[in-house]
Amino acid sequence: MKEINDIYIDNYKLTEKNKLLFIGGPCVIESENMVFNIAEELKKITSKLGINFVFKASYDKANRTSINAYRGPGIDKGLKILRKLKNELNLFILTDVHCKEDVNKVAEVADIIQIPAFLSRQTDLITAAAKTGKVINIKKGQFLSPESVKFIYEKIETAGNKNIMITERGVSFGYGRLIVDFAGIPIMREYGYPVIFDATHSVQLPSTGDNKTGGNRKVIPYLVNAAMGAGCDGLFMEIHPDPDNALSDKASQFYLDKVDSVLKTAVEIFNIVRDELK
Repeated sequence: MKEINDIYIDNYKLTEKNKLLFIGGPCVIESENMVFNIAEELKKITSKLGINFVFKASYDKANRTSINAYRGPGIDKGLKILRKLKNELNLFILTDVHCKEDVNKVAEVADIIQIPAFLSRQTDLITAAAKTGKVINIKKGQFLSPESVKFIYEKIETAGNKNIMITERGVSFGYGRLIVDFAGIPIMREYGYPVIFDATHSVQLPSTGDNKTGGNRKVIPYLVNAAMGAGCDGLFMEIHPDPDNALSDKASQFYLDKVDSVLKTAVEIFNIVRDELK
């Protein structure tokens, strides 16, 4: 297996070849109470399973399908909640940015700055995030090949930052669905950076005329297992206690009370793959 560049937050090794990384949390902050409940439960589960954990939530989802869709509490209130969560629960935090004007303010709170898939070729945004020195997680656009991620890496490296992760979240198949090319995982790992698999966005069914994105969360566990078998270094999942009533991405977020069993199996496959490919 390709040797992967270690990713650190301060002096903490976030990615390890024999330890799974899990990035999880709700699509968007709906309330302070909700994100605290989710974070506490995910911390408990990942601690039990020996998984490195990063909590994820968005303060503003600027890429909604509809102008009327819920976007979140906004940057000031959202970052205040994330800072409180980080300090009180002693967690690493990931959140996404949609414009370069937000980057420096986000960097004061977030340990990982995420670039959304639709913006994965936006040079100014990527380089502004890279210059903060924070870990950068790039969601690979649905329109990009595995080989083309090297150009994203070059943009971040040029800014003097090698704390980079790439996240696979499916590729467009026609207008109405996403599919996952699992062969892309080992291809992307050849560039020397950790590859994360986004199991929830990969099951989305993009809007074909209505005002929302659909999805098929029933296949999430199968995709997780396949990604572990393909050698990915980490897993990304959006988690909600009541996905059917979530304010964003309700069709693709996964159940909080079912994530334990999915992660347990994921760790087992992850360990087998690492042992066989040493």
